[in-house]
Amino acid sequence: MSLPIDPAAVKAGDIGEKRATLEMDHEEAIEHVREVFTENGFGIPVEFSVSDMLNEKVDAGRDPYYVLGACNPSVADRALEATDNRLGALMPCNVVVWQEEPGVQTVYHVSIMRVARLLGLDADGDAMEEIIDETGELVEAAYADLGSS
Repeated sequence: MSLPIDPAAVKAGDIGEKRATLEMDHEEAIEHVREVFTENGFGIPVEFSVSDMLNEKVDAGRDPYYVLGACNPSVADRALEATDNRLGALMPCNVVVWQEEPGVQTVYHVSIMRVARLLGLDADGDAMEEIIDETGELVEAAYADLGSS
């Protein structure tokens, strides 16, 4: 099966990739990320431990790995309109926290708004451009407040 997009041609900026390193315990990092994203305009309606689920269900032996589903409701509503409701298949905007080693956590995010554009889901390009700019600013502010090292 060939892909419509060459993955090797996609750069971190194309998908709004963000990464930070936190030198703290995994649970402390999850709480910190939750607080910072909430303070920067996001709610966290969904969250779960991928590692707990996989370790329980398939004995994966995974190190701590946690997903926080961040959402700004007013932006999400506009994004659904700008994509003829298709963006919902990518929601919420996930922020992932995984343990690199004890005391060192990676915080990772990609922009579902940018991914939606790459996939051709943006029915209203002008509205989507505004949404991408707005969410980019919100995520940038959150990452600045994480205190990454």
